[in-house]
Amino acid sequence: MSKPIVAVTRRLPAPTEAKMTELFEVRLNPQDLELTAEQIITICEDVQILVPTVTDKIDAKLIGNLPPSVRMIANFGAGVDHIDVDAATARSVVVTNTPGVLTEDTADLAFALLLTVTRRMGEGARIVRGGKWKGWTPTFMMGHRVTGKQLGIIGMGRIGQALAKRARGLDMQIHYHNRNRIDEKMERVLEATYWQSLDNMLAHIDFLSINCPKTPETYHLLNADRLKLLKPQAIIVNTARGDIIDEKALIESLKTGAIAGAGLDVYENEPKIDQNLIGLENVVLLPHLGSATYESRQEMGDKVVTNIMDFTTGRLSADFIIK
Repeated sequence: MSKPIVAVTRRLPAPTEAKMTELFEVRLNPQDLELTAEQIITICEDVQILVPTVTDKIDAKLIGNLPPSVRMIANFGAGVDHIDVDAATARSVVVTNTPGVLTEDTADLAFALLLTVTRRMGEGARIVRGGKWKGWTPTFMMGHRVTGKQLGIIGMGRIGQALAKRARGLDMQIHYHNRNRIDEKMERVLEATYWQSLDNMLAHIDFLSINCPKTPETYHLLNADRLKLLKPQAIIVNTARGDIIDEKALIESLKTGAIAGAGLDVYENEPKIDQNLIGLENVVLLPHLGSATYESRQEMGDKVVTNIMDFTTGRLSADFIIK
């Protein structure tokens, strides 16, 4: 039986590429350069499976121009907001992703951002590296205590629940807004309070973490009006997708002191970052590191290989969309 032909759009972890090379006929991207839509279409000639990443916009136009040989899009990553799943479904192209593998690592990063902003560690590191530290004083670089504070979570899926477990370790009080209320047993374990109204929750909390998926309904979910509902001492953390927050409204709130700070791993127009954000001292900015651990990326690769094997051996049905 001939090996399936697989096209990969970006450089993947070495063990993943090695496994793919062993099992499939693979077209890799050793230069790791971001491909244009035209280049993606070109590398898919005679290919059965396309393996894109979050940096690739697999929209309806691209999908419509893919060679008819392409029967599967096996995404390297948990999110599929960069893929037009409806357009793929219309062409009977199977779409899979890699959920669950980045839960703990993204929750770790979200909590790290929360602590870093609250205790002003980013500012402190810049002062030390810039040779501007003159020694300890009673009022220097004062931040706030995290223990016992109110944490609001938008999106109580795997990552939101993992973050809540970490926060409970510091006796933080958990509040959440979700499309659906979570299981009552898990709610009791986390001692979490469900808020059907996001607006009502925002007025109550000290910290807000964005952990929901990007959908048409969550675009600018946190807009200027909702930002005004937060306390002046509130801190926002976003490790989900950049445009869930209206970035211009966020910048204005941070500039005017309407909120105390933000920790961001994602941006509305990434990799471009608004210069107004870069100039703010009360913001910690990271380069989309949510899943950037060896363990998480390797598990992503393993899941992609498993998805391809399941599809090519018939264990994954032709009408399957998103795992």
